Amino acid sequence: MSVHADMDHCREAIRTGSHSFHAASRLLPASVRDPALALYAFCRLADDSVDEVADKAPAVLRLKDRLDAVYAGRPANVPADRAFARVIEDFDMPRALPEALLEGLAWDAQGRTYADLGALRGYSARVASAVGAMMCVLMRVRDADALARACDLGVAMQLTNIARDVGEDARAGRLYLPTDWFAAAGLEPAAFLANPRPDPVIREMTRRLLAEAQRLYHRSETGIRALPLAARPGIMAARYVYDGIGGEVRRAGFDSVTRRAHTSRGQKLGWLGRAVVQAGMVSLVPRSPVLHARPLDETAFLVAAASDPRPVQGGWSDDVLDVFSQLAAQDRHMDGGRARPI
Repeated sequence: MSVHADMDHCREAIRTGSHSFHAASRLLPASVRDPALALYAFCRLADDSVDEVADKAPAVLRLKDRLDAVYAGRPANVPADRAFARVIEDFDMPRALPEALLEGLAWDAQGRTYADLGALRGYSARVASAVGAMMCVLMRVRDADALARACDLGVAMQLTNIARDVGEDARAGRLYLPTDWFAAAGLEPAAFLANPRPDPVIREMTRRLLAEAQRLYHRSETGIRALPLAARPGIMAARYVYDGIGGEVRRAGFDSVTRRAHTSRGQKLGWLGRAVVQAGMVSLVPRSPVLHARPLDETAFLVAAASDPRPVQGGWSDDVLDVFSQLAAQDRHMDGGRARPI
């Protein structure tokens, strides 16, 4: 298929699969928008291929093989993989960034829970900040401070997603709320998963997630001025659109168990307009020292990988390979929750 046909496929995947990103991407310059859509299509379809199947381990292992093939210059014969391979070649995309994303998906396949907020930020770094760092690479931005703030934005977005989906995740047997919060409240995670209810304890946990997201949204704004002028409205729009989802959760009294926050087309258009205005004012505001704040401990490895101007083609890290080894063992011995004969 042609390059144009592959891109049409990526655009359609994002248009139907991620309304928030699709809305924000309309404000990106074409030089960034098309590779961003290719990147996001690969990431979104990768996430869906794991999230939408019961047997997640084989799905993640197939993704590992697909990423290996992309970096070997032999992408699978599907539009998203072909388009992503072109992005990798054109932008010298450090391999550690998409590898981090797949590691986060592998954690999902393992059914990991997170002991505290720091561990949850570590998960968010992989499934969201890795994408933010890759977006910076697409803008030819390798400045460590700008990358750190992009990673802040990624963690904020993911925490917002988790806060929005508390009930949906619980009904699917997934728990992302920090388990030490349950211990402090005298509540058993298993009891919540068995009977998810928006009691005051769960609402308070949701509030705390959104408070951390809010802190990181504000930190992320200081990095906007380090981006190319034409790209600033699109990134600012992403910040407002996702924060707007958190606003809907707040308006629901932090009940994301019995309801799932949605934003309207009118709201998105309003945030896009606000983003254009705010992005135009960024250069007029005095530079904030927050721009130079150290990256979160959980995202520092992404900043280091993306700020290296040399193309990074190395293999999987030992830690990530260990996760995949565990998944392979899980796949060998389990079949739909039943032990396979060995």
